[in-house]
Amino acid sequence: MNSIINKTFFVVVMATTLQSCFVAKEYVRPELEETEHLYRTDNLPFDSLSMADVSWKDMFADTYLKQYIDEGLQNNLDIRVALQQMVAAEAYMKQGKAGYLPSFSVRAQMTHQELSKNSQFGSFFNGSLQQYDITGNLSWEADIWGKIRSANRAGEASYLQSVAAHQAVKTRLVSTIASTYYQLLALDAQLAVTEQTIATRESSVETIKSLKEAGQVNQVAVDQNIAQYNNAKALKVNLQASIFKTENVLNLLLGRNSTAVVRSTLDAQQFNADIRLGVPAALLRNRPDVMAAEYGLINAFEMTNVARSNFYPSLTLTASGGFQSLELDKLLSGNSLFATIVGGIAQPIFNKRAIKTQHEVAVAQQEQALLNFKKTLLTAGNEVSNALFDYSAETEKFEYTQNEVQALRRAETNSEELLKYGYANYLDLLTARQSALNAELNVINTRLNQLLSVVNLYEALGGGWK
Repeated sequence: MNSIINKTFFVVVMATTLQSCFVAKEYVRPELEETEHLYRTDNLPFDSLSMADVSWKDMFADTYLKQYIDEGLQNNLDIRVALQQMVAAEAYMKQGKAGYLPSFSVRAQMTHQELSKNSQFGSFFNGSLQQYDITGNLSWEADIWGKIRSANRAGEASYLQSVAAHQAVKTRLVSTIASTYYQLLALDAQLAVTEQTIATRESSVETIKSLKEAGQVNQVAVDQNIAQYNNAKALKVNLQASIFKTENVLNLLLGRNSTAVVRSTLDAQQFNADIRLGVPAALLRNRPDVMAAEYGLINAFEMTNVARSNFYPSLTLTASGGFQSLELDKLLSGNSLFATIVGGIAQPIFNKRAIKTQHEVAVAQQEQALLNFKKTLLTAGNEVSNALFDYSAETEKFEYTQNEVQALRRAETNSEELLKYGYANYLDLLTARQSALNAELNVINTRLNQLLSVVNLYEALGGGWK
């Protein structure tokens, strides 16, 4: 037994010594020149802080919206699917961490064998042979070249990639819930304008009929006003249908059955955070999809280490021991003890090019992961630039559309007054009314787009998952 222990100690020392020949490389983030000019804007100075660092609870001021975001993060089905993917990735990571440990199994068995009397063993035994044994088997591979260590790191990167993917789903969900909620508020505002327009046009129909009776306009003017009145009522039906469907979209995002959505108003919306971009490199720590892409690169890098280590010899230690006896009552006696230990180094020489192919595939997949990482980063910068430009454009346009509405409403009022006294054509009034309604609906869309651009910028910078 002492001899076995000494040999085991020798094998372990040899494995520890060979580990100094570690060939696995350490991951270093590649140089990314793209991070210097990711944002195409001169409107805002770069800051060390970003609005992405602000929690969604502090970003949005609307109480109803915050309630719906919280409900969505709890119940949304995509979130729950991503969570289960995290659980699966964590299980694989735990399995990878156990790669350093030996495998051990215990087996108890009884063997009964009928021997031929004319056979080599049958001539010595009386026709049959029974054997009882309890055996423990141990196997351990020394991590000489870092293969197990690299596989463990690859598993950790895969798990962190699933975590980042879960965060990306949260970011996208927060943005989608906020956008859908704002669209609902905009539809409400457009419906209110349309209902007010219907009431006004209903009164105008009566007025134009009186003017016809007074001989100031003809039947064509009456019919045109009736047509405009019904056009507004049809628009109201369309808006009500859009509201119903948008409520259902929001309910689906919240993971609940269709029901009426309690909400605030478009005019009451505001944000509790300033527009701050942060430095471009902040996307590497704020954008979950960028983080996931880098973890994918780390995974591919470590798997290349694993593929490279397969070219080198592997040191394996196997041992077995236990009790073995031909008689059951003597199975646990001292004379029934046995032990075997085998330590060996295996060097692959020819295996139908399998190892070389595996290495070439791993290198190609690592390059793909690097290109995907760079593309994801460039896409993130592009989205930030677009969202910021949209915000600036919609903010500027909002002032112009408000001025347009005021001018057209004055034109409508003046045309109506002039028509009453015979100084204007009824077509001028109809045109002014339709233009005023379109402009008022358009100013609501501009306000909506302004809100959506902030939400898009918040998502583009990586906000929403913290």
